[in-house]
Amino acid sequence: MIYMDDSFTAEIKAKLISIGSVRLDPALERPEYVGRSTAGPGAGGRSVFFSADSRRVRLSIRDNSPILMRSDGDGVIIEHEGFFIARGFIEPVGAHCPHQAYITVSERCIFRCAFCPVHHIQGPVKSPEEVFSLIHEVNSRGFLQAISLTTGIEISPEHEVTRMEGIVKILRKELDIPIGVSVYPTHDSSERMYAAGADEVKYNVETMDRALFPAICPDQNLDYILNALRDAARIFGKNHVSSNMIIGLGEDDQTVISGVSELASFGVIPVLRPVVIRPSRPMPGTERPSADRLLRLGYHAKAEMSRYGISPLHAKTMCLPCTGCDLTPFADF
Repeated sequence: MIYMDDSFTAEIKAKLISIGSVRLDPALERPEYVGRSTAGPGAGGRSVFFSADSRRVRLSIRDNSPILMRSDGDGVIIEHEGFFIARGFIEPVGAHCPHQAYITVSERCIFRCAFCPVHHIQGPVKSPEEVFSLIHEVNSRGFLQAISLTTGIEISPEHEVTRMEGIVKILRKELDIPIGVSVYPTHDSSERMYAAGADEVKYNVETMDRALFPAICPDQNLDYILNALRDAARIFGKNHVSSNMIIGLGEDDQTVISGVSELASFGVIPVLRPVVIRPSRPMPGTERPSADRLLRLGYHAKAEMSRYGISPLHAKTMCLPCTGCDLTPFADF
């Protein structure tokens, strides 16, 4: 692929997402630019955010990446195997992503999801005081537009919901900005998060392929999550509940499109998240989606969301306003 101008188009973003990584000019290795993921498929890795033309992409830092990011005056240039791709700038991160304090409370999990390394890493669990300190630190730098809290499951889903409920109650008393929470749902988690002061919730289905789900998420129940999402949309309102669908686990396009339609019919915003391939923990049947597949599914998703009046542009917290990891309908194209 040869790039003829400076425009950072949706097609170029899709290409970068499909590769997913970048080699970083040593001059750009600065703490305000480099973030570390502590949750989900990317846990344990470092990354940077590149922005241009109102689009943003998050790329993992890897020494063997075919993508190079280098300094160019006040900005940066991205090259693919020696060819120019785009010119833009690196965004400073708040906590995990730009303009948000996106914090993982428990970096350990009892669930054994096949795509996620958190169960193997078993990292620390932040105290409420540590969470508040991180948020205040981001706020002091003038970056804070939203607070997003996610967590693994240290003991049980009920324990995590109770922990999050307490944190959200205190934050809501102190700060008048949007708060989003991502947890594994319990029978009353939506009611409790809403009453505590959360503006949005995310419950991830991970995959809508019912044949794959038991092997991918052996400790979870897809119908239970779908019922929780339906209930959350009733409580928080349409466009304020979201759910990740991982792309590249072996599912076909029609399964993704049908899943997007089902979630959108609830009032839930689907997030199409490319699978992270880890050579150290290979998953048979997985493949990082190509740029063409990401664009194809993205346009189908946009059509289904339009049909039900769903738009990521209404979301205030978590992944949807960030857009860095995904090709986001209405924002990117």
